[in-house]
Amino acid sequence: MEHNKVDTELQESYDDQQKWVLDSSTDSRGKIPLRAKTGAWRAALFIIGIEFSERLSYFGISTNLVVYLTTILHQDLKMAVKNTNYWSGVTTLMPLLGGFVADAYLGRYGTVLLATTVYLMGLILLSLSWFIPGLKACHEEMCVEPRKAHEIAFFIAIYLISIGTGGHKPALESFGADQFEDGHSEERKMKMSYFNWWTAGLCAGILTAVTAMVYIEDRIGWGVAGIILTIVMATSFFIFLIGKPFYRYRAPSGSPLTPILQVFVAAIAKRHLPCPSDSSLLHELTNEEYTKGRLLSSTKNLKFLDKAAVIEDRNKNTKAEKQSPWRLATVTKVEEVKLLINMIPIWFFTLAFGICATQSSTLFIKQAIIMDRHITGTSFIVPPASLFSLIALSIIITVTIYEKLLVPLLRRATGNERGISILQRIGIGMVFSLFAMIIAALIENKRLDYAKEHNMSKTMTLSAIWLAPQFLVLGVADAFTLVGLQEYFYDQVPDSMRSLGIAFYLSVLGAASFVNNLLITVSDHLAEEISGKGWFGKDLNSSRLDRFYWMLAALTAANIFCFVIVAMRYTYKSVQPSLAVVPDSGDDVETATGTNNTSKFT
Repeated sequence: MEHNKVDTELQESYDDQQKWVLDSSTDSRGKIPLRAKTGAWRAALFIIGIEFSERLSYFGISTNLVVYLTTILHQDLKMAVKNTNYWSGVTTLMPLLGGFVADAYLGRYGTVLLATTVYLMGLILLSLSWFIPGLKACHEEMCVEPRKAHEIAFFIAIYLISIGTGGHKPALESFGADQFEDGHSEERKMKMSYFNWWTAGLCAGILTAVTAMVYIEDRIGWGVAGIILTIVMATSFFIFLIGKPFYRYRAPSGSPLTPILQVFVAAIAKRHLPCPSDSSLLHELTNEEYTKGRLLSSTKNLKFLDKAAVIEDRNKNTKAEKQSPWRLATVTKVEEVKLLINMIPIWFFTLAFGICATQSSTLFIKQAIIMDRHITGTSFIVPPASLFSLIALSIIITVTIYEKLLVPLLRRATGNERGISILQRIGIGMVFSLFAMIIAALIENKRLDYAKEHNMSKTMTLSAIWLAPQFLVLGVADAFTLVGLQEYFYDQVPDSMRSLGIAFYLSVLGAASFVNNLLITVSDHLAEEISGKGWFGKDLNSSRLDRFYWMLAALTAANIFCFVIVAMRYTYKSVQPSLAVVPDSGDDVETATGTNNTSKFT
């Protein structure tokens, strides 16, 4: 009788777990979400849809930005590349602010709404700068110098887009991942696929941008392109709003900086106390008491921080829960700080990859401008920025093969739910980025030799098809490393900081843009000091990009070596096991919900 009662309770518990989403999220009415009517792919598709249009707009501008700056604003190569890198850097660093606002104050959904509005303002101003007489670039068809008003309006517009991207990117991607519950086995596997299909969706936007939009910019006009981008973005925003009843929402949790400071203050205050060898003696809440995420297990690294969770006097009547958080932290809070500290070397050693990735939208495109882009047998000339489509195609194909073919095979071979670990995936992409830089150096050297053989002729130039290998290989690198970085920073940050996690991933690319500018300046200066001639001249034929690419290849090779050492010592997030009820059996089965325990790179 008693046994039947327990079985009934277990079955009811399991049914509740299947029917309701029990991960602290809410539906659009603020209630516990019903699994069958909210979240998962039914919600994620709305979110991937607006990401498609955002990437269409961003890459419709960024891939042709060097061309715009050199042809419309008449900047030289070095200035145009620097301005492009500055804008790209700001755009990819702004998500740090946007992610903080999303996690702490506005929530992810609210941040997406605000950021998309700002984004649309930038697109509208960009379009108007080509149609309002006082803001047009020139009075006539041809002009030597653009009007200052146009230049000001243009830069205000693209930096408004930077601000919009700053809120849009981290909040939207993490909002999409929030639609899958970590504690539900089927949805957890869906989430692992989500980052692959998210990338495929944004690459579809990139592909459209660097083919159709770039063609419109080059052949019809930038103003017309701006209007199209504005209409597409506004339409997708409206569709995103229609999906509101299907989304799962997470409430903002306040400043993520405060708990971090509390752990450090508590650990320093109790620095003289011994740390118990048994982690169960450290302060922690129960699953019932902790309602803001998942409880983490204690790990052995950075043991000094464990002192923040040491209970000073167990004989006192004062309950540990009533002590000041500045004096006593939970194990989970301590482990969250450890996670952030462990991320620093991973972030640092992915910068070299970001520098390689930056070349695809700057120097690679500039190479394409002066090469023969005619399609054989026709008079059609491929816009230089359209070569970026090779990267998008390469990513889509690689991600599809990886998701549909490699992951199932690797799951069976390794027993890892992901197939291979996240850091292994990132490392594989880094190796491909090294190959891409070597190929780019060899091709640029061949182009320079060809140009010398034909006396720097502007009519006899090497075919742009020679650039295809470096674009395609860099696309494979992106499919492994960029997707891996998205998953890594979303998965390994504290649950309350997941928008910031996506911002950390984007900041790799942003910081890499600034470091790339620094490398250009330093290498050019050193080359001029040593040989009397810099690597970056007035045009590409007077430059030595091949040597710059070789330098990047050498830096990348050294960086991969350091990354492997750091990754082999890395400890993944360790979530406390929860009791998952299996129906029609008398036992509870312990499962770690959506987590890796201590895992290594190899």
